[in-house]
Amino acid sequence: MENTATQKYTFKDFASDQEVRWCPGCDDYVILRAMQKALPEMGVKRENVVFISGIGCSSRFPYYMNTYGMHSIHGRAPAIATGVKLANPELSVWVVTGDGDAMAIGGNHFIHVLRRNIDLNIVLFNNEIYGLTKGQFSPTSLVGQKTKSSPYGNTQPPFEPGELAIGAQARFFARIAGNQPKEMTEVFIKAEKFKGTSLIEVLQNCVIFNDNCYAKYTDKDVREDKQLFVEDGKPMIFGKNKDKGLILNGLKLEVVNLGENGITASDILVHKANEKDPTLHQMLARLKYPLVTGIIRSFEDVTLGEREEALTAQVKANSNFKKTDDLFFSGETYNVK
Repeated sequence: MENTATQKYTFKDFASDQEVRWCPGCDDYVILRAMQKALPEMGVKRENVVFISGIGCSSRFPYYMNTYGMHSIHGRAPAIATGVKLANPELSVWVVTGDGDAMAIGGNHFIHVLRRNIDLNIVLFNNEIYGLTKGQFSPTSLVGQKTKSSPYGNTQPPFEPGELAIGAQARFFARIAGNQPKEMTEVFIKAEKFKGTSLIEVLQNCVIFNDNCYAKYTDKDVREDKQLFVEDGKPMIFGKNKDKGLILNGLKLEVVNLGENGITASDILVHKANEKDPTLHQMLARLKYPLVTGIIRSFEDVTLGEREEALTAQVKANSNFKKTDDLFFSGETYNVK
């Protein structure tokens, strides 16, 4: 998306006059404010920004943004967003969805928008539960998790959004905790500047139906030791004392301690987000210790819009018809009196 804004915005310019109706303490408030702070840094005119949502707590988002938007149908936001972007490529289009909306009823739309690589952005609120409909298990709920629809424990293995996305040929995948607004804002800005479909999974806590679902990774006391925030071109080092890192041991990632067994920073894997081969990105997306956050994959490729434009130009160049009348009056015709 080309930077065309001439007016300098603040986050207040992107906040609507609607009362925000989420539960007190919900991470959705953090995501909303992070987006409102990120948009002024993107250099996009406010009238060129569109938010499209499906159904769920997350999908109230367009009401709270002072931009164009649409609260659409369950699971179909990517399809509507595709039409919006192809009809007007100048728009900065954002899909706001949840783990149920995107990966249950909207599963096919989700994987195909990633496969096609349309130049739009998806923010996936993942709280591992159905929040709006009061606490049923979702496609990302853990095995054994007790919910309103699995009182004896969920028996269905969960989807891993990053693994599913990269398997669907996603060119951009990022993951960020719902209680890290500064990093979230930076990821949103980079996602908008990426040419192609960007997917940002936000690990969002549901304080009512799945409280502390990510606490073992996101609590301030453990975050530095349990999360690895990756940055392109930098070694994958983590820990409160920056004394742990990742190496590749055969076909598996392994956590090592710097200073032990002669391990130095030069032995640690360097993150390459823009690598075309997604093998390492897939491994990072699946890793549970440490949980990898930040921009895991960012490989720019030709977009669907570019493919469509090239095909249209080719068809026009090879066509004998330059306007509709040429087609209507070609071949055998007759006059009706």
